[in-house]
Amino acid sequence: MARQQFSAEQQSVRVLKVGERVRHILSELLTRGEVHDETLSAHSVSVTEVKMTPDLKQASVYVKPLLGEDEDVVVKALRTNTAFFQREVAKRLGLKFAPKLQFRPDESFEEAERIEKLLNDPKVARDLDGDEEE
Repeated sequence: MARQQFSAEQQSVRVLKVGERVRHILSELLTRGEVHDETLSAHSVSVTEVKMTPDLKQASVYVKPLLGEDEDVVVKALRTNTAFFQREVAKRLGLKFAPKLQFRPDESFEEAERIEKLLNDPKVARDLDGDEEE
């Protein structure tokens, strides 16, 4: 049987779809408390994004505990249970190879807050007001 060739656009769409499926699977596992870990049971954890490599063999999983509390402890607990998560993702995903998961704290909220503060700075606001007058 001939191997199917995908265009670059089809490949990128596939990578995004697989990443989103992995995100849903991990979110479901955490929400239902299927991982037996006291730290993870005590925290609500959001899986904010999953970025897959083009070959679908690696997945960077960005997580954020509710209210950002104990982020380091939660990420450590997720990393400790990586084997469980990889097994479950492999079982539910149905791909030939399961992606290797790497849990990372999601820092996009802090970055957005930093940008918001910069935009609200009086000096920046003054410059922005000057642009509207021109």
